[in-house]
Amino acid sequence: MNKEKSAKVHKSSPTPFWREPAGKNSSAPWELSICGDLSERQADLIEKMTEVPRASRGIIYFDSCGGSVYTGLALGSLIRLRRLRVTGVVLGECSSAALIPFAACQKRFVTSQCTLLFHPMRWQSDEDVRLEEATEWARHFKELETQVDALLVSLLGIPPETLQSWTRPGRFVSGPELAQAGLASLFDPFTEPDPWKTVTAQ
Repeated sequence: MNKEKSAKVHKSSPTPFWREPAGKNSSAPWELSICGDLSERQADLIEKMTEVPRASRGIIYFDSCGGSVYTGLALGSLIRLRRLRVTGVVLGECSSAALIPFAACQKRFVTSQCTLLFHPMRWQSDEDVRLEEATEWARHFKELETQVDALLVSLLGIPPETLQSWTRPGRFVSGPELAQAGLASLFDPFTEPDPWKTVTAQ
């Protein structure tokens, strides 16, 4: 049985839970991308996330429709577990399960053209399953959905009602809307003289 897509929400900038090593200058940030279907890129994404130095500073670019909620949780967990100081930048789309690692970022940036889809968790199977198994999957996903909703509320620092209004029945939230809610900073890579400086400013 295949686990399918999940969706949830985000926030702006959680309080840092790390500190810069005293007396050290920050090196140039590393750069990674979370793009495409998370389910298809799971092994590659997790491997790359574990290759960067612990407690280091980096940028993750997002252009993903989502995928497996477990992959989204794994990526978000690695960001926090390895104390990575991540700036998340949505270049195109950041939807469904991709919202979890985006919410785990210390700083978040969006453009006027980007979009983020919040929707209830889904699962499906292309195989024949017994009624008992389907019933257990439904129970498990309902419980997991509640846990992920609570996680996104905590990471984003938003009222549960705001997340619910976006997630059910499902809504595309624009970059400007997310910025207006205080969950990200808006920048324009097409008109700003130095957008890189905007994104990497300490």
